[in-house]
Amino acid sequence: MTSLTFTLRHVTDPGDPAIAAFGRVQEASYYAPDMLIPPEVFAQLITRRSPQREDRLLVAQTPGGEVLGGTLYALLPLPGDVRGAGFNSFMAVTRAARGLGVGRALHSEALRVVQAAGLAGMFADSVHPGRQSAEDRAAEAATGVDPVQRRAALHALGLRTVDVPYWQPVGGPDGGPLTDLDLLYQPVQPAGRVPLALVTGVLRAYWSGWLGEGRAQAEAQALADRAGHVQDAPLLPGTSTATWWNEGQ
Repeated sequence: MTSLTFTLRHVTDPGDPAIAAFGRVQEASYYAPDMLIPPEVFAQLITRRSPQREDRLLVAQTPGGEVLGGTLYALLPLPGDVRGAGFNSFMAVTRAARGLGVGRALHSEALRVVQAAGLAGMFADSVHPGRQSAEDRAAEAATGVDPVQRRAALHALGLRTVDVPYWQPVGGPDGGPLTDLDLLYQPVQPAGRVPLALVTGVLRAYWSGWLGEGRAQAEAQALADRAGHVQDAPLLPGTSTATWWNEGQ
C-alpha cells in the first residue's frame, strides 16, 4: 500500500461498529492490551460528558468503512489561568496503514480540537525503551512496533518529554506504579517549558476517573514533591527520558 484515502470522524453513537473495530486495532497494536482502557468502556466514555471532562474517540476510515486507526483522548479544562489541556489515552494504526500519514492526521485533528476548546496543549504518556525490561521489549516486538521508533515518531509529531519524574499510579507489578513511562506534552503555542500546575492539574483530573478524587490528588501532589515544586518543567526531545531517571533515582 503506497497511498491511502481516508477520512476522520469523531464517534458519538455508542452503538457505532467503529468502536469495536478500533478496539481490535488497539489490542493488536500494544504488547500489553490489558493495561489499556478496555474497548467495552469506550461507549460509556464518549457519552459521559461534564464541564470537567469530555472523552472523544476519533477514527480514520477508508471510503469502504475500514477503520485504519484511531485515538481516544480527553479534554480536561481547569479553572483559572491554567486553562487545562487534553490527554491522549491511546493512539493506534493498523500495520498495513503505518507510515502513510494516518497517525499524523489523527494527532493533528485531536490537537486542533484541543486548541478550539481553549486548552493549552495535549499530554500523552509513552514507554521509554531504556526503562523497559527485556521481556517487555520482546513482547512489543511481536506487535511489529519498535519503542525507539515510536518515540521518534511522537517527537516528529511535536510531542516533547516533560522533565518530571512521572509514572502511572497503577498498572505495574502487583498493582503498583507503572514506572517505564515518560509524560509527553505538545503545547498549542510553541514553548520550551510547561507550568507544573498544568501538569499536576491535568493529571489529577485525568486520574480521578479511576482512582477517585482523593487518590488522584495525592498522586498529583507526590509528583509535584518529586519534581521539587518547580514553577515550570523543561520540555526535552520526545526521544529522551526525564533527567530524574538518568540521575539514578
